[in-house]
Amino acid sequence: MASEMSSPTLDAVQCPVCLKDFTPSTINRHLDVCLLKSVADSSPSTTEESEPPLKKYRISATAEAEPPSITASSPSSVAGAASVFSLFQTNKSKLLAPGERNGVLSSKLSPVNKGVKRNLLGEAEPGPSAGTEDMKSPGLNGHALKTSTDVSPRTLLTSNKPLAEILRPNTLEEYFGQSKVVGQQTLLRSLLDSQDIPSLILWGPPGCGKTTLAHIIASSSKKKGTARFVSLSATSTSTNEVREVIKQAQNELRLCKRRTILFIDEIHRFNKSQQDTFLPHVECGTLTLIGATTENPSFQVNAALLSRCRVLVLEKLSVEAMGSILDRAVATLGIKVLGQDQTIPKEQPQSDEPKIFIEQKALDTVAYLCDGDARAGLNSLQLAVQAQLSSARPNPSGQGGSQEILVKEDHIKEGLQRSHILYDRAGEEHYNCISALHKSMRGSDENAALYWLGRMLEGGEDPLYVARRLVRFASEDVGMADSAALPQAVSAFQACHFIGMPECEVIMAQCVIYLARAPKSVDVYKAYANVKACLRNHKGPLPSVPLHLRNAPTRLMKQLGYAKGYKYNPSFSGPVEQKYLPDELQGINFFTWTPSDL
Repeated sequence: MASEMSSPTLDAVQCPVCLKDFTPSTINRHLDVCLLKSVADSSPSTTEESEPPLKKYRISATAEAEPPSITASSPSSVAGAASVFSLFQTNKSKLLAPGERNGVLSSKLSPVNKGVKRNLLGEAEPGPSAGTEDMKSPGLNGHALKTSTDVSPRTLLTSNKPLAEILRPNTLEEYFGQSKVVGQQTLLRSLLDSQDIPSLILWGPPGCGKTTLAHIIASSSKKKGTARFVSLSATSTSTNEVREVIKQAQNELRLCKRRTILFIDEIHRFNKSQQDTFLPHVECGTLTLIGATTENPSFQVNAALLSRCRVLVLEKLSVEAMGSILDRAVATLGIKVLGQDQTIPKEQPQSDEPKIFIEQKALDTVAYLCDGDARAGLNSLQLAVQAQLSSARPNPSGQGGSQEILVKEDHIKEGLQRSHILYDRAGEEHYNCISALHKSMRGSDENAALYWLGRMLEGGEDPLYVARRLVRFASEDVGMADSAALPQAVSAFQACHFIGMPECEVIMAQCVIYLARAPKSVDVYKAYANVKACLRNHKGPLPSVPLHLRNAPTRLMKQLGYAKGYKYNPSFSGPVEQKYLPDELQGINFFTWTPSDL
């Protein structure tokens, strides 16, 4: 080792571990030996998680019990950690002395501590907004942090976190409702088992499990040490923050040979230029991108980025899947379902914890009314139980058995108020529902037409928008088969404009039923479509208007032949033989004509 050392010169490079100077040609060989020796001396052999040294030092600064090798009372260890920080600084020409490094390290630890969140047990966990790994990251000594489910049910129900976040699944076995995507013998399941995860776009309605699936993928990768997980939200992340994460991913891949999984929630919030930032790095494999969106990726995600990712469509959760999710929730919370042969988990040493019961009918109501949104279902369950816990009075006897609380169906309905209808006036569901309404009326199915009308109006759609579509339908699909259809639709539009919702809903329903029952004819629609096709497909200049059809308000125009030879139809008792089309279009019938006839 002594042979590698050289006298300090301007070109000398300092080892970040032992703080000795080496020439640029020998520093890499020395680092391999020095790092291996340092790890063998300071780290236990049973450590399972291969985390970078930098992450362990930063986490230990916030822990209550720090490893002996990184405590504040060990100046040499702190100096070693500071030198590791200096290795990644852009200005490598000025290296701090060991005493200066200690001051720099202590000054940098305070903002890190401020950014660390704590769970219900008071243990440190990194916040997602900082782009760090999620709450399921390994703990201080390589062991997993305790989950919040180790706390009493009352603490869980009265915590500030939503129940959907607290009970987020960690494994695919706890992930319900998406068997077509992650079930046995599926492509994604096999890729997860082999840790060969491609870049993904998760598309589905709110509460179907997009974010949860991304965290399960990240948890599976981190347990095997094959990747690190970074979570960002497109609603609050700038392009500079994304570039910084990409730089970290490049360093992670080059120095630690570990991939980075970048999860972008609401990726459709990024504009096209922001999405282009990912293109070269996803292409070369620097990071694995997992984007979650509730909007159609075909319209909201850049086509170039879409071609580099696999789109997974997550369906709205079924009632059966919601039932499984709610059963897992009540079992975790220690709530006993009336009518089932279940045992409540063993009591805590304190016997004053109330016993919570819930009716099976109440759980079924949640499963039906949440409209396939697991987040809405779990949070409404939490709200109903919290309300009963808050209204419960202490045991008047002051001693003896614990209090019993029953959650009924009425409590659930009071929390939900009404059905959680999935409808986005500016999104894809807006166009899906209006298309279903139009096609139902075209097919003369008045029941289906009324249903889709209700879906739109109850979901908050503007009634005037629907009324305008009905006016269009009256001419496009009914047309001349019932000449009263158009006045009926126009009257409905005017009535909606006069009185508004909710009084105009019955007027809309009347118009929809009338149009669904009316005879249908698309002759007008097809004829005008043929006229447009004729104009677009015409080769050369458009034919001029025949002279006898032109108006002649001036003497000059009359001298030029305008209106000459025109036959005024009311002056004749019978049909008039007269040409009304240009010579090039004589004999054409737009009701039967097709573009190929031109």
